[in-house]
Amino acid sequence: MILDGTLPESIAAAARAVRGGALLGLPTETVYGLAADASSDAAVAQIFAAKGRPSDHPLIVHVADATGIGHFAREVPGFAQKLVDAFWPGPLTLILPRRPGVATAATGGQDSVGLRCPAHPVAHAVLQACSATGDGPKLGGPPVWGLAAPSANRFGRVSPTTAQHVQDELGADLLVLDGGPCDVGIESTIVDCTRGVPVLLRPGAISREQIAAVCGMQPLSKEELPALTPRASGTLEAHYAPAAKVRLMDAKALQTALDLLGADAAHIAVYARSALRTRSSKLVVRRMPDDASATAQQLFAVLRGFDDQAVKLIWIETPPATPDWEGVRDRLQRAAAA
Repeated sequence: MILDGTLPESIAAAARAVRGGALLGLPTETVYGLAADASSDAAVAQIFAAKGRPSDHPLIVHVADATGIGHFAREVPGFAQKLVDAFWPGPLTLILPRRPGVATAATGGQDSVGLRCPAHPVAHAVLQACSATGDGPKLGGPPVWGLAAPSANRFGRVSPTTAQHVQDELGADLLVLDGGPCDVGIESTIVDCTRGVPVLLRPGAISREQIAAVCGMQPLSKEELPALTPRASGTLEAHYAPAAKVRLMDAKALQTALDLLGADAAHIAVYARSALRTRSSKLVVRRMPDDASATAQQLFAVLRGFDDQAVKLIWIETPPATPDWEGVRDRLQRAAAA
């Protein structure tokens, strides 16, 4: 069931559902999430079951504001606090040391927790509505609600960026709040803050350069600390994959492949920035924007659209190797690895 997320009665219904242990399709500025009460192991178990996700693969916990950090994290390094001050609410997840006894199932049993404060007004309204009841979890202070909310899709598949995507993926019985298309379009940047220095686990809309400027130190890549990095959402080698096989190629290789296939090319989708010559009317061609942010915003919807057109292959022009394109490159490389 899809409800208009701008209506107060829809927010109230969503908050009641979550407080009652149900799942909720929740819009955020990044992608739509499949949300449940992070303090309830039973509710969180429903997320893993609905997605077909391994129970040791941690979920991100969403909080209404920075005051929620103290309920879930036992410490916040100075550089992490600077990131909170600069980018929350927004598309940034911080991995912090977890307080014992909280969000155990949502964190996959790890001693760390991923926290984010979403900027989407509907997500914020739901979190506020849950907290307003006064019956949330307490640790020596006011009630704190956290919503565990991975992307609302089957595990490893393309993330949803509209309410209809969520319903198509998970069924009409799920309550989904419609908050419109997601503004960012790819999942949040994830920074591990448990190692004394920032470690970029997943690139996103907030870039390495922005993180370095705020922290005063260049973030490491997870490959530099492979044995020390905690598990985090969306960091598997193969992820974000449509049903069709994805292949990344530069413009020259794409054109060569199209020339070789000629007029017989069929069941193939092409997503590219470069102007390409095609001789087949059976190809599905979509132009990739020149701007990284615009590409991120439409990326998952484009991949889902290609699946809807029953193509078997998706040929994509490799994005530029520049910092602003890192989040898009990451998603496409993982999609191609699936």
